[in-house]
Amino acid sequence: MKNSILIFALLITVSSFAQKKNTKALPPKDVFINELMSKMTLEEKLGQLNLPGAGDITTGQAQSSDIGKKIEEGKVGGLFNIKSVAKIKEVQRVAVEKSRLKIPLIFGMDVIHGYETTFPIPLGLSSSWDMPMIEKTARVAATEATADGINWTFSPMVDISRDPRWGRVAEGGGEDPYLGSAISKAMVNGYQNNDLTQTTSMMSCVKHFALYGAPEAGRDYNTVDMSKLKMYNEYFPPYKAAVDAGVGSVMASFNEIDGVPATGNKWLMTDLLRKQWGFRGFVVTDYTGIMEMSEHGMGDMQAVSALAMNAGIEMDMVSEGFLNTLKKSVDEGKVPMQQIDNAVRLILEAKYDLGLFHNPYKNCDEKRAKTEIYTPESKAFARKVAAESMVLLKNDNQLLPLKKSGTIAVVGPLANSRENMGGTWSVATKQDRSNSFLEGLKTVVGEKAKVVFAKGSNLDYDAEFEAKATMFDKGLQRDNRSSKEMINEALDVSKNADVILAVLGESAEMSGECSSRTNLEIPQSQKDLLNELLKTGKPVVLVLFTGRPLVLVEENKSVPAILNVWFPGSEAGLAISDVLFGDVVPSGKLTSTWPRSVGQIPIYYSHKNTGRPLGNSEGKFEKFKSNYIDERNEPLYSFGYGLSYTQFEYSNLKLSSNQLTKNGSITVSVDVKNSGNYDGKEIVQLYTRDLVGSITRPVKELKGFQKIEIKKGETKTITFTLSEEDLKFYNQNLDFVAEPGKFEVFVGTNSDTKNKEEFELVK
Repeated sequence: MKNSILIFALLITVSSFAQKKNTKALPPKDVFINELMSKMTLEEKLGQLNLPGAGDITTGQAQSSDIGKKIEEGKVGGLFNIKSVAKIKEVQRVAVEKSRLKIPLIFGMDVIHGYETTFPIPLGLSSSWDMPMIEKTARVAATEATADGINWTFSPMVDISRDPRWGRVAEGGGEDPYLGSAISKAMVNGYQNNDLTQTTSMMSCVKHFALYGAPEAGRDYNTVDMSKLKMYNEYFPPYKAAVDAGVGSVMASFNEIDGVPATGNKWLMTDLLRKQWGFRGFVVTDYTGIMEMSEHGMGDMQAVSALAMNAGIEMDMVSEGFLNTLKKSVDEGKVPMQQIDNAVRLILEAKYDLGLFHNPYKNCDEKRAKTEIYTPESKAFARKVAAESMVLLKNDNQLLPLKKSGTIAVVGPLANSRENMGGTWSVATKQDRSNSFLEGLKTVVGEKAKVVFAKGSNLDYDAEFEAKATMFDKGLQRDNRSSKEMINEALDVSKNADVILAVLGESAEMSGECSSRTNLEIPQSQKDLLNELLKTGKPVVLVLFTGRPLVLVEENKSVPAILNVWFPGSEAGLAISDVLFGDVVPSGKLTSTWPRSVGQIPIYYSHKNTGRPLGNSEGKFEKFKSNYIDERNEPLYSFGYGLSYTQFEYSNLKLSSNQLTKNGSITVSVDVKNSGNYDGKEIVQLYTRDLVGSITRPVKELKGFQKIEIKKGETKTITFTLSEEDLKFYNQNLDFVAEPGKFEVFVGTNSDTKNKEEFELVK
């Protein structure tokens, strides 16, 4: 009995000591890290730079697993793709109780557009043009992920892309550097909340640095080649915006830059990122980024690991090149010890800033995991966000909004698939909890309307293609009947319908990583179904799922109404129904140009003029002008395009002055009237054009936008302020300057607006 009491007392003492150890004040960061590093062996330092995947770790086996043993030996600095408080707590215990120096691990995950509460794919989110809302989505994601033990997210992806063949366009904010920068800042602020020590804050990792969104042929991981001018003026701004917002980490891209892979590019990682931009966090490779440099032709594992370290990479994801080769490179004088010490310091500083040395288990509270993930409040917010992100592409004769009455036929392979609602990179989503379009529609209409359903077609005629397009448990339960049987069933259920909702497009994994496409049309099986539905003479609404701009020339001609819903997330069916029935008036606008054909790509609004521009706006061919003989120049849908159920009229564009002086500003104002029958939101967009420059300048550049709510019949005066800073660009010497001269300013509903005034910048 006495022994039992003594053991119990010792346990209480040990427990109390552990709690005090986790909560006591630590020395200042520099002092603490200097002292810790003085105790570290080279092997332990290299361990801090090693980021393996969670691999074989399962609950109850952390210490005995292969990675668990490496953690105990001090050979792991962090883990990624491990989920749940129970698993993470167990693994962290190995690090802080079993390893010699008891350095906590950092835990990362691809929390891209929500955690278990899933928001629209990032391209969809960007179409809301609502920065406070976008920031809040990151805040909700951070709250949920940190409640599940995760403290580092590989997000946001801010790669500018003007090639929709590239599947990862789904993960970004579109084609424009100004809008992309605003989104980048909002996401970083949402994740980090300006204080990484908070239990609901997680470290953000901006990616993919750099230029990953411009691969040749639109093929993922492919070569990128562009001028420095294009880099600085068009592709770098969103990365820099993240750095300026205080992002804690940066992820290197797979592509090469000026002949050197980004993972080993010292100009990019040291000269630009650190010396020019002042980045103070750490850089992590993408998955196996170091070992992949060997395939680029940069040398064996030791050579490429040394190249990456000397370039300014601090953490090695999966390759284990740092762990296994850098000691030899140090011994051979190929890598300075100071370079490794700098890298280790940055990793330890990040852990200190996250509060992990104060409390390694700060994100391991089971109560939070039970009460802060997938809450009714976050689900309601996800429904709102999804509705705000949808883009009405066509609405002839005001077919939409629909009435909650009569018979509604729902047809299409994507209509009843919960698994595809979250879209690509929804790794934490519990797909079975999402509501499909059909389920959401039935919930919203209730007993007011009859809903009938038929699948109508498979995703694609080619079963092998469909298998590739429905990976990661996002299958569509392929129907083995003939296409004629499936179409006949769809026609049969539709014969008594008042309206047909054709739910078509891409599956979730037709876009995303390694989902490049050369054909950007809706698959032929679905086009054939749609054409048969149109032949019925009944009103047809195309409810379009996609992770990229598609080629919709045929559909735009033949279908009376098209609602692009992207992949809306957890509350997909409810949110789509909210818009279809007018409970939410659509307000989203495109952040990427939609081409008329693949042959126009790359196509984007802020292009340069040629010396022989086309002389008409009707698309008529002119010999010896810059045009095609088989296609018009302009896109199908322009950047910034999106319709509403109401109409907005612009008038009275004014400038406060026709001259802008150094350190001065001018006010741009415009009246916007809601002349339709619904209250609605309009995204007012301001563009400028630099008419004469030392280098050629784009025909238009976005310089401001406001999303405003205007009641029907109401007129609001919208104002913008322009300063010299807004007119700056990188010149031929890569100096950031605003040059004196004349400028045009445009304000309107999309990038095609002709509503303009002129002013002069004088110095």
